[in-house]
Amino acid sequence: MKERNKLVLIVGVFIAAYYIPWTHPVIRQSGLEAFLMLQEYAREHVLTCLIPAFFIAGAIAVFVSQASVLKYFGAQAGKFLSYSVASVSGTILAVCSCTVLPLFAGIYTRGAGIGPATAFLYSGPAINVLAITLTAKILGWQLGVARAVGAILFAIVTGLLMALIFRKDDAARTIGQIYVPDEEARERTLLQDALYIGTMVLILIFAAFAKPAPGATGLWPAIFAAKWYITAALLVVLTFMVKAWFTGEERKSWIESTWGFMKQIFPLLAGGVLVAGFMLGRPGHPALIPEQWIASLLGGNSLQANFIAALAGALMYFATLTEVPILQGLLGSGMGQGPALALLLAGPALSLPNMLVIGSVMGVKKTATFCGLIVVMSTIAGMLYGAFYG
Repeated sequence: MKERNKLVLIVGVFIAAYYIPWTHPVIRQSGLEAFLMLQEYAREHVLTCLIPAFFIAGAIAVFVSQASVLKYFGAQAGKFLSYSVASVSGTILAVCSCTVLPLFAGIYTRGAGIGPATAFLYSGPAINVLAITLTAKILGWQLGVARAVGAILFAIVTGLLMALIFRKDDAARTIGQIYVPDEEARERTLLQDALYIGTMVLILIFAAFAKPAPGATGLWPAIFAAKWYITAALLVVLTFMVKAWFTGEERKSWIESTWGFMKQIFPLLAGGVLVAGFMLGRPGHPALIPEQWIASLLGGNSLQANFIAALAGALMYFATLTEVPILQGLLGSGMGQGPALALLLAGPALSLPNMLVIGSVMGVKKTATFCGLIVVMSTIAGMLYGAFYG
């Protein structure tokens, strides 16, 4: 951080501490909600979601060859393969808009094209099989199907538009990159690398495995009951792999890369969660902007209602699956079906903390374009859906 920016930050904190009327009940409640939301995030998501994701990102950055990334996700890669893989990645990783950030940063900084990278960035949290299933079960199968179809299409269209808009920047990023396999001898096989990263992905999936609905039966509750046993077994397997397949220098590089992502992302993430909690509060808990105000603006299927729903969803933070009960309450308060879909398509994939971190990875201009595309497309999709099912 430049010295000028440090001064601006210090002055900003001082002015906020001096002028914010903390004695006002609403301001005091909003401040409490900000830290309660940060605490909730730390307890429920950091250890089980973010930490595994950071280690996966560090592994991608160190052990996945640039040639492999460029082959499948680079600007010159075949569009059908790269966008097909990126657009359905969320069916494998049941992550939220913040947990996907280290993974996105890993593949983007490794040389992935802006199109496939942003398609992955959107699809990671948006195409969550459990969330879509829960949406269909609680909010109706029509909304569940619309969410699934819309999310896959959004991932592809957003990626293609980002690649088109920033094609010159992508071309500049490819200058000097090598499109052949690494020349140094590989001490591990491709299968070993795949098993190593795949094991970490499984640890992320099982550690963050969502709690089933009360009274549910079948496979999902059984897996949830055994999730920590499975996670522990996978950690043992991962430990064996790391000791047997990697040198001390490689392990050190992995930890350093992971720590680099954590330093870059954690401060912005925490700040964004605090701001989101202060402005909007946790679900069911009022803050500076009451939920009733949002619900009162989202009735019907007007352009305004759909746009506000998409914009509010883009700014709010939704932990995985929390958008469903929030929408259930909003629909009960008079929210229209169109705005509900608009919020579902924009909300899980974007959030204020998410935007801050994306900006640090690919710049303000690309971030603003990416977020703008999501909000606009969510608005249009909401209006179309509301016209048929509103």
